[in-house]
Amino acid sequence: MKLQAKFAVSERRACRVVDQPRSCQRYVAQPRDDEQALVQRMLHLVRQRPRFGYRRIAALLRCEAWRASATRIYRLWRREGLKVPQKKRKRRRLGKSENGCHRRRALHKDHVWCWDFVFDRTTSGSTLKWLSIVDEYTRECLCLKVDRSITSEDVIDTLAELFAMRGVPRNIRSDNGPEFIARAIQRWTKQLEIETLYIEPGSPWENGFAESFHSRLRDEFLATEVFESLAAAQKLTTAWREDYNHYRPHSSLGYVAPAEFAARCTASAPMLASATPQPTSPLQQCSGVTLTNTFIATGTGI
Repeated sequence: MKLQAKFAVSERRACRVVDQPRSCQRYVAQPRDDEQALVQRMLHLVRQRPRFGYRRIAALLRCEAWRASATRIYRLWRREGLKVPQKKRKRRRLGKSENGCHRRRALHKDHVWCWDFVFDRTTSGSTLKWLSIVDEYTRECLCLKVDRSITSEDVIDTLAELFAMRGVPRNIRSDNGPEFIARAIQRWTKQLEIETLYIEPGSPWENGFAESFHSRLRDEFLATEVFESLAAAQKLTTAWREDYNHYRPHSSLGYVAPAEFAARCTASAPMLASATPQPTSPLQQCSGVTLTNTFIATGTGI
């Protein structure tokens, strides 16, 4: 019919060109008397066994004495728009509330790091993904990596580079994201004797330091900058991280920049011998920092 309409030729000429018998062109399938009942039974079996394809359904129908060849059931299957739904992969849930930041607190520098992802877009609509790694005790942003996508392999490469420059932490806290619970990361951190603290699923407040950092990142950087490309985002991210670590006063550190606060801290102080150590504030454990707020004077005030 399409050839006839497009080239304005007769049915005989169109069938000769495509080498198709005219009897096939004019054939109209006659539904069998049992087709409606067969379709109803097929749909009933599909609802009972949603993981079965048309071949298994045809086998079940033949066991019930239906005239149901695989080709006939396939035709009806397609006509009804049926298909086997893709099997959903079960997510592994490794977290628990005991690993939350309100219970397992950082006691010294490089004791607990936290990491998480945050997303934004370029002006053209392309996705940008940031990986942030923060020292919970000093509040330093140890890493702020931006790319189109970041996989578990990229996370391992970033951590390896960071460990070589700064050392290995005792613990790393995160949510149950697929990049963090990947078996490759679990094996690697186990070899380095790093305890991974996975928080309870659906409880982002248990990774509070990462959430707090992302709140500042979103408010002071992502909401104020326009990213025209990935290269521009990487350049701006590097500049913002430098400013955050070295110049931005942090209220929980007595209005001292995180890098300055970390320089005053004793490097990786040993854990307390007590079985139930009482967590102290960062200001009380750092040398050279008074308990009163330290203000950084600027041209416009505090």
